[in-house]
Amino acid sequence: LIENKHVGGLILFSRNFKSFHQIKDLITEIKNIKENIIIAVDQEGGRVQRFTKNFTSIPPMQRLGDLVLHNKNEGLDLCKDTGWLIASELIACGIDLNFSPVLDLDQNSSSVIGDRAFSDQIDIVIDCARAFIYGMQEAGMASVGKHFPGHGSIIEDSHIEKPVDNRSLVDIESKDLIPFKELINK
Repeated sequence: LIENKHVGGLILFSRNFKSFHQIKDLITEIKNIKENIIIAVDQEGGRVQRFTKNFTSIPPMQRLGDLVLHNKNEGLDLCKDTGWLIASELIACGIDLNFSPVLDLDQNSSSVIGDRAFSDQIDIVIDCARAFIYGMQEAGMASVGKHFPGHGSIIEDSHIEKPVDNRSLVDIESKDLIPFKELINK
């Protein structure tokens, strides 16, 4: 399947992971089959940290957002350092791309997002995510901000059921999309 010309990438999950050395060997095997394949993972920290054993335990991003509220410079430095650390560990085992950071706003309605979001405040989300992305880039890894167009205001879990956002497009554009628009070129 990996050799198929239509396969350009794959994402790894916790079920694929036993240890740092096992995942590194798996990635080496995959890249021996197809050198130019992109290998990705969701390694956000908190509840969504696919690789744990032999990797640094990262807190939920909302803790970083809370720190930024109390001490902006220290908090943003920690956001950048966290992005760098996550990317460095992933690069060391051969991962090319991380589906992180979460750019959603925590609207206290989504059981899926919650503390995965940096904050419910647009400016905190943007500042934290920007610093996190810079840290990842400094380590040599690209990031993918998610969940466009925003999952923080939706109750349904998109992994299980179809989420429906009944707000107007104007409301979504005036809140949820702002972090995506602001960080699109980062």
